Amino acid sequence: SPQGSLLYLDALGAAFPRALARRGTAVLHWSPGCPRGPAGWPLPTLYCTPAAAGTLPSRAAALRLQLLFALRQRALRVLEAGLPAELHDSLLALRAEWPQLAQELALGRLSPQPGLPEGVRDQLQALLTPDAARAAELRAECSRGFEGIVSRLWPQLEVVVLRTVHGAERLYCDSLGQADCQGLPFYCPFYQAAGALLGVNLWPAEPVPRFLLCPDWAFCEFLPSLVNKEPRTVLLDELWEGREYGLVVTAQPGEYRCCTGEVLKVTGFHKQCPTVEPVRRESQTLSVRGESIPEEQFYKSLCRTLRMWPGARLIDYICVESSLLGDSSGPCAPHYEVFMELQGLRDLSEGQRYKLDQCLQEDFPIYKSFRLKGSIGPLRLHLVRPGTFTRLREALGSPTPMPRVLHEEQLLPLIQGSVVS
Repeated sequence: SPQGSLLYLDALGAAFPRALARRGTAVLHWSPGCPRGPAGWPLPTLYCTPAAAGTLPSRAAALRLQLLFALRQRALRVLEAGLPAELHDSLLALRAEWPQLAQELALGRLSPQPGLPEGVRDQLQALLTPDAARAAELRAECSRGFEGIVSRLWPQLEVVVLRTVHGAERLYCDSLGQADCQGLPFYCPFYQAAGALLGVNLWPAEPVPRFLLCPDWAFCEFLPSLVNKEPRTVLLDELWEGREYGLVVTAQPGEYRCCTGEVLKVTGFHKQCPTVEPVRRESQTLSVRGESIPEEQFYKSLCRTLRMWPGARLIDYICVESSLLGDSSGPCAPHYEVFMELQGLRDLSEGQRYKLDQCLQEDFPIYKSFRLKGSIGPLRLHLVRPGTFTRLREALGSPTPMPRVLHEEQLLPLIQGSVVS
């Protein structure tokens, strides 16, 4: 939407006056076969990263190339990523490959790598020039460690722009804010659902994003939560502040109505239009007996459990309902299996593993009642090797938010084959 782009640029420029500098924005976003920025507007004069770099079939190769072009630009003002996970994985690549990246900067030459066709490499190679000074700076800063590395590599950086900071992506935002992106504000400019642009965040400086729903961008209906009678959708002018609603979208005239599975909370009004905050994704609810544990509530229980494991830091996780596992889950009552990547702990005792099941029982009485009856079996927790979730995001095949409940049976071997404990 051109209107959305203009609103975004106006809000960004008002909050961060130097953010719109020519070639002052780097983008880290995998868009296979589709060269565009994550916000959906082609403004090439803002970007220092070539559009072709993001269109490669390989996610890892695309993000690494975009990172290299971002590193060339010391005077970067805005670092933009489609998903926090893309920024997270790009910075993981920086940690692992900074000596090679520094050499490529110094020589002005791209190394051959998997997922980078020779023709594309030659095309991008022509845009590089040797920069020994910048390479030396990269080596010096990475040698000092990676806490606050983003601000040290790009000292004029003003803001990190992300397409979404809610739901599954919250984990990566927290991790980035505590380490690599320490001290930098995050700005999430747009709210999108079902492929449609629905709202814009006009308040970049606020820590918790809220989105102004724009009536002309798509036709939205809302299902009130917690209704006992036959549900009836309401429209924009019938929303109440403080209440939660399921979102139903008709993106274009003549298209089918789509129940998006997104739940929004109305936080207030701006010039009579509602402002909303995404609350949860119904598709990411755990339920083997109708107990319905929401994604964000499970994450809170998981974080509480982590505090009982001294030294442990959560890198990533995914849940699987035993029905998807079939015979591999064994002859037992329906249950959850949780696959986690941890830092700081190599193994967990049976007592430590049980803590998560215990926290879920304390936080969800319905789950506890099913556990006591034996109709839900004990949760099983598995640790996976480093890099498992980066490979999973590549295998998903498109730049979508990380699922927290896995529904794709074909991805199970990747997760199960990575279990180390």
